[in-house]
Amino acid sequence: MDTAVVLFTRDLRLHDNPALAAACRAARHVVPLFVLDPAVPSNPNRDRFLAESLADLRASLRDRGANLVIRTGDPVTETLKLASEVDAGGIALAGDVSAYARRRERRLAAEAGRRRVQVFPAVTVVPPGDLRPAGRDHYAVFTPYWRAWQSARMRATERPPARLSLPVGVRVGDLPAANGPTAGGFAGGEAAGRARVREWLRSIGAGADGGEYGARRDDLAGDATSRLSPYLHFGCVSPL
Repeated sequence: MDTAVVLFTRDLRLHDNPALAAACRAARHVVPLFVLDPAVPSNPNRDRFLAESLADLRASLRDRGANLVIRTGDPVTETLKLASEVDAGGIALAGDVSAYARRRERRLAAEAGRRRVQVFPAVTVVPPGDLRPAGRDHYAVFTPYWRAWQSARMRATERPPARLSLPVGVRVGDLPAANGPTAGGFAGGEAAGRARVREWLRSIGAGADGGEYGARRDDLAGDATSRLSPYLHFGCVSPL
């Protein structure tokens, strides 16, 4: 395949990004895309974190010879429009579990025509629905669920791409403005998320407050939790 489009959604990272890794293996040119959807509810904290995350992702892609293409509008319409502009043979994206995401996946598959649409795991550790008891759709007791979780087979992690190449002449578009103060000290982006992971792992292995994580993990006001929620939500760090 000469060109593939990768639609970033809640996987704003290069490390362990299966859709991006697969596209890099399959295509000579890869076009990373994020579509700002005006229909998605927003607030100042979310918008600031998202803007910082997109800026970080663009910088990482530029370091590898590519760029992050930004469009605004309906994600399916804008993705197919860009795929047509670059004559992409395929479109890759992360699978998700919300009704909004499932509709997006179905529409892409239905409207892509000759272009192949592939959906990859990225926002969960194991595929949704894999862990369920026989004859039921969910576990009602934690311990049997935990045993199933411990024995679940997990996919291998994906390395970040070393280099990427955009087709000539692609209009990249402008990043959204990161207005207002950073909420709660959470700077958006993969770099900040990975730094927080490293800091937290050091703390839980180093005694003192970190060594009490098991007893203090529910103390939301204390500094004993991982504080990774926004980074997991936007996919700045991989859940795996």
